[in-house]
Amino acid sequence: MTPTQEALAGDLMRRAQEGDEAAYVELLVLLTREARRYVRGKLRSEALFVDDVVQETLVSVHRARHTWHGQRGFAPWFFAIVHSRLIDAIRHQQRRSAREVGVDVLPDRPPPVGRDSPVDIEAVRRALAALPPRQREVVEAIKLRDESTRDIAGRLGMSVPAVKVTAHRGYLALRRMLGVTRDQG
Repeated sequence: MTPTQEALAGDLMRRAQEGDEAAYVELLVLLTREARRYVRGKLRSEALFVDDVVQETLVSVHRARHTWHGQRGFAPWFFAIVHSRLIDAIRHQQRRSAREVGVDVLPDRPPPVGRDSPVDIEAVRRALAALPPRQREVVEAIKLRDESTRDIAGRLGMSVPAVKVTAHRGYLALRRMLGVTRDQG
């Protein structure tokens, strides 16, 4: 950002803080250009998420606009925000990359869920019927009726943690009865 641009940005921010919407729009246009230039210069080859960083920067500027004071330089305040959003994006990308597995060829159809054979509905019904009544009620409420744990807790006179524990124990019992191992689903 040139000294002229910094002076303009500072003036626009001052006017925006006073409620001048047109100045705020003009400021955001200027900041978008500057943020994009800065991020592209830092990333070089990883320009995939430049727009995400620019957008997050603009949101952060909007949220923090009250923290800028006219006595201080605008560029250091602004570029500290851009730099922070860039670091956040890089860390997010690294975390995501660590979890992703690349494939060259996608399968024709998704792999089966659980066991390779189709789900035996009657076996599931028998296993549900074999659960203790409270576990069966909680599992059916969560998985079949899509009720929230809070609603179930209120209806059954249980605490939310107790509903969650009961559901977990029910799921484990169903897995044992159906012969499903942890690897299968």
